Amino acid sequence: QVQLVESGGGLVQAGGSLRLSCAASGSKFGFNIMGWYRQAPGKRRELVATISSRAFTNLADSVKGRFTISRDYAVNTVYLQMASLKPEDTAVYYCQAIEYIGTEYWGQGTQVTVSS
Repeated sequence: QVQLVESGGGLVQAGGSLRLSCAASGSKFGFNIMGWYRQAPGKRRELVATISSRAFTNLADSVKGRFTISRDYAVNTVYLQMASLKPEDTAVYYCQAIEYIGTEYWGQGTQVTVSS
């Protein structure tokens, strides 16, 4: 079965950096879109960034210029490099992977906490 394994969350001071990783495995069809969403307490889950099989990226306005999404296609891993972190970036970050046939999968989530 498909598994998404996230790593890299943690506690960081404002202005600091973190890198999240998400390794996907088990798909018979391959992954078209991979990306990251986040959910802060009391708020809805929101898009952070996605990257397609052709390396087209889409980033939320709130993270443009600070976050970078990249992907290693050989090992089905997506990365989120986060810099200039702000307290409002505090959330649980979820990895998403969408197969070419359209099935969507989610990781278990990793906590990112930015202290002021």
